[in-house]
Amino acid sequence: MPPQAPVGSGRDRYPALPQPYPTFPLALHDPVVLTRQICDVESVSGNEKDLADVVEGALSALPHLEVVRDGDAVVARTTLGRDRRVVVAGHLDTVPVAANLPVRVVGEGAHAELWGRGTVDMKGGVAIMLALAAELAVPSYDVTWVFYDHEEVASDLNGLGRLARTRPELLAGDFAVVGEPSNAGIEGGCNGTLRADVVLTGVAAHSARAWMGDNAIHHAGEVLSRLAAYEPQTVDVDGLAYRESLNAVGVSGGIAGNVIPDRAVVTVNYRFAPSRSVEDAAAHVREVLHGFDVTVTDAAPGARPGLDAPAAADFAKTVLERTGGEPAPSTAGPTSPGSASWACPP
Repeated sequence: MPPQAPVGSGRDRYPALPQPYPTFPLALHDPVVLTRQICDVESVSGNEKDLADVVEGALSALPHLEVVRDGDAVVARTTLGRDRRVVVAGHLDTVPVAANLPVRVVGEGAHAELWGRGTVDMKGGVAIMLALAAELAVPSYDVTWVFYDHEEVASDLNGLGRLARTRPELLAGDFAVVGEPSNAGIEGGCNGTLRADVVLTGVAAHSARAWMGDNAIHHAGEVLSRLAAYEPQTVDVDGLAYRESLNAVGVSGGIAGNVIPDRAVVTVNYRFAPSRSVEDAAAHVREVLHGFDVTVTDAAPGARPGLDAPAAADFAKTVLERTGGEPAPSTAGPTSPGSASWACPP
């Protein structure tokens, strides 16, 4: 049974959606209903197949698009022979669900809002992409729509990075937009991101005789103190100010409640300006945490804003005329290593 058509405003506009997926048609004409439809298809990283099937099915039915499936990534392209091509990308996956599916409606009428996993990051953007992909049969530029998997996890799994490595021709273009949430504004370029483990060692002992051991978790105190005292820089890159940050994002250690731990790990995340290389970023983290064992576990470079490119300048001018919004720097990190040269999320 297909979803019911919208019948009013507020809660009654968003009826419960049928199961199983992906048998229902997507409401490509109504981005709000469409957002709820795709949000209610759970797609935590690694579990994107059902949603990728839905997206592929909807796009394959549009005669003006050429559709390619790569794993759980779906790429759809116009082939009108235009002299320039725009790439628009967005990820299908979400972070884990936390009792926030199915989507619920908060408020009434014009003030109704959709609440639930993916409504912001970034299935609302995916819904807009799908609606535009259906509507823009004869765009001014050729357009490539990229719906990819595994954005919310380690960069080596990232579907956009996989496409960049194995099918780079699918990502070829003169200008790219990644539709991450940005309050409908342009955020140019992006910070890089680096994760590292700070490994602390000690000597195990029974807690009844703690003086015979050396508590590795206690050694984490100095690492955390340095991070707490760290003053991040704001770096100007091509006229936009990028704010950096260096934070502890995880602490682990201990094997039992009566054992002095001989190992602990503090995981740190450094978001660095696009003027820095990954190597520079790693050196900076090691400088801040000098004297500790620092191992980089994951990293991706940032991207300069590139707003001087003709297509980017046209885009920024149009947004300014329509919304009054000036381009701002992105505080997010790159969607994948290797993709930063053409696209970063706002």
